[in-house]
Amino acid sequence: MLPRAAALAPGASPGLGGRSPPPAGLEEEEPLPRGRAMASGGAAAESVQRRAEASGPQAEAAEEPEGGSRRWGAQHAGARELAELYSPGKRLQEWISVILCFSLICFNFYNLLFYLRLEHTPSVIVGIFAGVITADFLSGLFHWGADTWGSVELPIVGKAFIRPFREHHIDPTAITRHDFIETNGDNCFMTLVPLANMAYKFVSFSPEALCETCPWECYVFALIIFITMTNQIHKWSHTYFGLPRWVIFLQDWHVILPRKHHRIHHVSPHETYFCITTGWLNYPLEKIRFWRCLENIIQGVTGEKPRADDMKWAQKIK
Repeated sequence: MLPRAAALAPGASPGLGGRSPPPAGLEEEEPLPRGRAMASGGAAAESVQRRAEASGPQAEAAEEPEGGSRRWGAQHAGARELAELYSPGKRLQEWISVILCFSLICFNFYNLLFYLRLEHTPSVIVGIFAGVITADFLSGLFHWGADTWGSVELPIVGKAFIRPFREHHIDPTAITRHDFIETNGDNCFMTLVPLANMAYKFVSFSPEALCETCPWECYVFALIIFITMTNQIHKWSHTYFGLPRWVIFLQDWHVILPRKHHRIHHVSPHETYFCITTGWLNYPLEKIRFWRCLENIIQGVTGEKPRADDMKWAQKIK
C-alpha cells in the first residue's frame, strides 16, 4: 500500500514566538505516492503532475509500519529527531537576520525611489522581471543542492541549513507551523551581503553615478526581495486553509508558486521541480534534464549518490 497522510494544517502563522503544534482536529498534508519524478521529457513530467494534482489535501490517516512509527508527518521518527535539533542559537541567528534584512530593505527602497527617473521605466520593468527569473533559478539551485547533497552531520551547515530540508520531506506541513522568523530567517541571512553592499553605494557614490546605475540596482533589489520571500511563498504553497485572498489570487495566476504545481516536487524521491519562488523555470529545466545532468556529473566525479542522506532520514523508524 502506498503511504498516505492526512490534510494540511491551517495556513495562519502562529506568530513570532516559535513553533506551535497543529490545531486540534486538523491533520497533515498527504505525501504523494512514491515514484520517480525526474523525466526524460515533458510527457513523464506531465504524468507526475497528473498524479500530484490527483492527490488533494484531504486524505486518510498515515499508514503505520511494523515498527509503530508513522511513515510521514510530525510523528515520523526522523521528523521528531530533526525538529529537536532546532536550537536557541539558530533562533537568535534568525532573529538578527530578519531585523537586519528588513532594516536594509527599507533603507535601500527609500533611496531607490529617490534616484528613479521617468526615463528609467522600461529598463526598470525589464530589470524587475529579470530579477524574478533569477530568483526562481537561484531558489531551484539552492533547493536542489540542499535536497540532493550534504548531510545533517556536516559541521555548522548541517544542522543550521540542511536539517530543515530533511525535515520538510518527511513532514511537509511542518513549515506551516513555523512562525515568520523561522520561516524566513535563513533567506534573510543570505541577502544581507548584497543588501549591505547596496546600502554602501547609496552612502558613498555620487548622485550622478547612482542615477545612472538605478535600473541595475532595481534588478538587484527585485532579486533580493524575491529571494527573501521565497520560503514564505513556499510556505503558502503548503497551506490550504486561511490564506489571504490576494495570495490565492497570485497562486492561481502563477505569479508565485501555486500549490498544485509544488506537489509535483513532493513525489518521492523529490528529484524534480526544485524552483520554489514562482516555479516558472521548473518545466523548461525539466525538459532539458538540467538537474539530472548536474547530478550525473557530480556523481561521476565524487562517487556520491544523490539524496542518500535524504533517504536515510525518510527510512528512520525509531
